[in-house]
Amino acid sequence: MTGRPALLCALAVAALTGCLALTFTTGGTLGNRPPLYGWYAADVLLFGGALLLLRRVPERQVARLVLAGGVLVAATGLLVPPRTSDDAHRYVWDGRVQAAGISPYAHAPQDPALAPLRDPGLFPAGDGCRAWDERRTADGACTRINRPAVHTVYPPLAEAWFLAQHPFGDRVRTAQAAGALLAVATTGVLLAVTGGRRRAALWAWCPGVAVWAVNDAHVDVLGTLLTVTGLALAARRKAAAGGALLGAATAVKLLPALALPGLLSGALGGGALRTGRGALRAGLGAVGAAGGVFALCYLPYVLPSGTGVLGYLPGYLREEGYRQDGLERFGLLRAALPDRAVPWVAGLLLAALVLRVLRRGDPRRPWRGALLVTGGALLLAGPGYPWYGLPVVALAALDGRWEWLAVPAAAQVLYLAGGERVQQLAYGAALSVVLVADRLRSRRAPERAAVPAPVPVPGAGPGPGPAPEEMTEV
Repeated sequence: MTGRPALLCALAVAALTGCLALTFTTGGTLGNRPPLYGWYAADVLLFGGALLLLRRVPERQVARLVLAGGVLVAATGLLVPPRTSDDAHRYVWDGRVQAAGISPYAHAPQDPALAPLRDPGLFPAGDGCRAWDERRTADGACTRINRPAVHTVYPPLAEAWFLAQHPFGDRVRTAQAAGALLAVATTGVLLAVTGGRRRAALWAWCPGVAVWAVNDAHVDVLGTLLTVTGLALAARRKAAAGGALLGAATAVKLLPALALPGLLSGALGGGALRTGRGALRAGLGAVGAAGGVFALCYLPYVLPSGTGVLGYLPGYLREEGYRQDGLERFGLLRAALPDRAVPWVAGLLLAALVLRVLRRGDPRRPWRGALLVTGGALLLAGPGYPWYGLPVVALAALDGRWEWLAVPAAAQVLYLAGGERVQQLAYGAALSVVLVADRLRSRRAPERAAVPAPVPVPGAGPGPGPAPEEMTEV
């Protein structure tokens, strides 16, 4: 009978894999969105069912099942070119520009100086330029590169990653394969940190990972891998090494900087004061290492490009609705506050979350504080790009907090449907899920603590079944 739960769970993962394969091959694109709604809903239901069945699988079989399922889920994203994002075309272009010895921050893709680097893969001709991922440049050429009139927005370590992929094939398929490898590597780190526990499946089997990290090939998955590895090292009292990796993650995409307070978890609590502020010193050293690595990553690009290394970042923030004179984000706060007060209130709320982590965070689980700050920041800002939530998915897997998956799910709804009302409803629902789940978990904790521990019997082996924490983690 011990093999039956594993078999049923494996069948559920196979069903999830098949559904994802159909999602990618027949489920629509960003230019034809309605079919995606039903397929995504089916993927989520099968994902939840597989997680429930995993709870009954014997511990010794969990790690292999999670890893194998993670490989299958990631592989589905390789079946077709990107369906819902064209960012990978910019990655290929930036890698090609660097391979030619040119700084990616020096020219926009449509610059005539870069015309010799154009090819039919990124600048198609003769198809009418009507596909969802095609647009015209200023000189009338058709291109698959988004925002061809502006400089790149990506930080330097992301650019180095694009250059590293160039020798393996100057095409989007290479970026997808790299995303799959990073996604599976992240699963391996999660299994190692959690001791092969079920919670790693929150990342490994998540449909969003197959969509955002593999099929759409978003570089955020590299930052996610560096983030979880850095926090794992910090938990093992290798604070400087962990901080260095978080600094590298921030040089891939700036969002992982929100995980830095996790390195200082509990540093301002009573325990840190009684031990001569040792935890505070270690945490500050880790943050210093993060800043040092971040600066070093920028140095090779600052020398030839100067302040141009900021690329399109300021314009991107304005375009995405984070400007004071035209806010389009912070939907939950804007429902209750005037626009002029929203950024200030958001900043105060984020500072309160950071302070909570500094005072009450657990230094043995720095990812818990990182999850609170990162997930909280996304709830406040309400971004419309679900791949920003990849670090949240991985941190939720580290901590076994499945409810935080509602945050990138809200961004996915907003990405497809759009609109201020959708932003408020989607993120409002995500906030409700997080708060309700946290409340229920808090109520169960005293009940579990009140259950007396079993009396060990001489000569008897360990009792059957998982530990209480393991039973409730997914």
